[in-house]
Amino acid sequence: MIQLLRIELYKIFKRPRTYISFGIVAAITFVIQLAMLTDGKTFIGFAIQGINEQFDIQGNMLNGYLVTYIILQSLLIHIPLLVALVAGDSLAGEANMGTLRLLLTKPITRPKLVLIKFVSSFLYTVLLIIWLAVVALFFSILLFGTGDMINLKSEAFIMILKDDVLWRYFAAFGFATLAMTTIASLALMLSAFADNSIGPIISTMGIVVVLTILSNLEIPLFSHIKPYLFTTHMIGWKGFFDEPIPYAAIGKSCMVLVAYTVGFLATTIFYFNRKDIKT
Repeated sequence: MIQLLRIELYKIFKRPRTYISFGIVAAITFVIQLAMLTDGKTFIGFAIQGINEQFDIQGNMLNGYLVTYIILQSLLIHIPLLVALVAGDSLAGEANMGTLRLLLTKPITRPKLVLIKFVSSFLYTVLLIIWLAVVALFFSILLFGTGDMINLKSEAFIMILKDDVLWRYFAAFGFATLAMTTIASLALMLSAFADNSIGPIISTMGIVVVLTILSNLEIPLFSHIKPYLFTTHMIGWKGFFDEPIPYAAIGKSCMVLVAYTVGFLATTIFYFNRKDIKT
C-alpha cells in the first residue's frame, strides 16, 4: 500500500492544477497583505473608532496576528474548491482516462484503493493548509510584527495577549485541516459516482455553497437543521480566538466533522465495491 500511495501522490503533484492551488493561496494572501500595508491603519482605525472612545488602546494593533485572522476569514471559504480539484478527480479521473479498470487488475481490493485515494487527498490537504500557515502567518509576522491581537466581533471586543496567540493559530490550522478533510471525503464520494472529474468538483462546490447559505440564514425554518450541517461546524476554528475558548462547542464541531468524513468515506467504499467498472 505504501508503494501505491507514493504513486497516487506522484499523480497528484505531477499535475499543474496542484501547483495552481498553492499559487492561488499565495496570491490571495499577498494581495490582502499588500492591502493591509497600504491602507491597514485606516482600516483598523475605522474598525476600533467606537472602542477608542471608551478604552485607551496602545501598541501595534496592525500586527501579523490580526492580518492572519483577516486572511483566514477571507481564504478558508475558497479552499474547499482547491481541495475538490484534487479529491474530485481521484476516482472519476481514472475512469475518464480509462485506467480505472487496469488499476483494479492489480492485487489490491477496491476498499483499499478507496482508502489510498482518500489518504493521498488528505496529505494534499495537509500540505495546502501548511502552505497557508506559512504564507499567511509567517509572512504576516515578518511584514507586520507581533503584538496583542484584537478580535472584533459583532457582539464583543476581545483582546488576546501577545504570548497567548500563537498556539491558537496552530490549533485553528489543525481544525481547518479537519474541515477540509471533510470536503475531500465528500468530493471523493461524488467522484466514485462519476466518470468525469468536472461533475464531482462542481457538485462539491455546489453542495458547500448551498449548505453554507443555509448555515448563515437567520430564518426559523432552518434553525433546526443548522446544527446538523457540516458547513455550520467548518467555522469552528474561530472559537480558538474567543475568550473563554468554547472547548465544548469546538469538540462537538470536531465530532460532527469526523462523523461526516467517516460517513462519506463509508458510502464511497460501499458504492465503489459494487460499481460495475466498464472502462
